[in-house]
Amino acid sequence: MTTEQALRRFGPQFVAEQRHRYGKRPPENRMLSYDLAVLDEYEPWRIWLDEQLDLLPEAAAETFAANLWRDQNFWPDVIELAAGAALRRQGFSVEFERRWGKLTPDWTVVGEDGAPVALVEVLTHSPQQGTFAKMKAWHALVERLKQVPVPVVLTVTGDPTRPLAAPDARTAKRIAQHLRRALLSPLHQSVFRSQGYTFLLQADPRTDQSMRPPGMSTILIPPSGMAGVVSARSVTARIEKKVNKYRTLAKEAGLPLIVAAGAHKFTGVHVQHPTTCSTAPPR
Repeated sequence: MTTEQALRRFGPQFVAEQRHRYGKRPPENRMLSYDLAVLDEYEPWRIWLDEQLDLLPEAAAETFAANLWRDQNFWPDVIELAAGAALRRQGFSVEFERRWGKLTPDWTVVGEDGAPVALVEVLTHSPQQGTFAKMKAWHALVERLKQVPVPVVLTVTGDPTRPLAAPDARTAKRIAQHLRRALLSPLHQSVFRSQGYTFLLQADPRTDQSMRPPGMSTILIPPSGMAGVVSARSVTARIEKKVNKYRTLAKEAGLPLIVAAGAHKFTGVHVQHPTTCSTAPPR
């Protein structure tokens, strides 16, 4: 291990500690960001996070790092860091949570002379209460199906007007056992029904053949409506709330106020708009 690796917040020591602490737990009892915290393929993410935290004041970086990997914090925190990275990429200098009286906008953009030139507040549209437990339940089934040595992609379908209930641990085990037998069977099927759920074999639109994911295991794509009914309207309402909160400060300081909006990975909301300030960590 190099000195540089040892000094990283999310370097090899962090990965080893996460594996030791959570590795033996079933997926539904781990944080949803566990794979990002430990898998080699996500090391660029961890390096990016280290780099972003190194740009913050030390005390703020330590607090950020301590809370980052919690389910309710991870994506909002990543989006907040990404907004700062986007501003820097455009050539701006920024200060994190500069205090303005009783308010602390997420980012204050400063000019070459160090004078503030804009205020930036970040919001993240997050899942409804209870979503994380459902996501962990679906993730448990995803992990079980990864043990099936058949490289196909499955989706699960249900009533489009309401979220599909997540299977409990016993049901997930039964589904995995049934799908394993079905996928290893010489009979070619494209629809699998198990424990009240319907699973569909995904086809490659270019070849009309079964989609083959990387590796040699079955990949399940959980339902996209897992977070419940979602709409950009709620994002707009929260933007208006942010504007109202910081309107007076921006007016008194004579500065423009920018609200950078993002959506949590599990909401299913994807908003693209010319005024949205966003960037993403490496893939």
